[in-house]
Amino acid sequence: MPTSRKSAGGPKPSRPKHSALGRRLVAGLDEVAAHLRGEIELSSYEVKVPAQADVSALRARLGLSQARFARAFGLDVATVQAWEQGRRRPDRTARILLAVIAREPEAARRALGG
Repeated sequence: MPTSRKSAGGPKPSRPKHSALGRRLVAGLDEVAAHLRGEIELSSYEVKVPAQADVSALRARLGLSQARFARAFGLDVATVQAWEQGRRRPDRTARILLAVIAREPEAARRALGG
């Protein structure tokens, strides 16, 4: 017959403390729950994608040739030429990159490792 063991009746072992990440996750989930209940409004922002991009003017403002502009920002030089000659239009993702380059060219270079 199996024997049962009883605790000695001393204090219960304490639960481990939550990590900083665990506390942030719980706080975030509490915030989501409050938002879903309509108790709080969460902050948000909207990304505005430019409808067009004047690549030639941007490149001229930066003082770069087509080849140097392409190399600096990870673009294909034939693509830059096609954009400038109107044979192609930058797609949505390219227009976002071009907007970042136009506003913060050094940040774009840092982000791309150049």
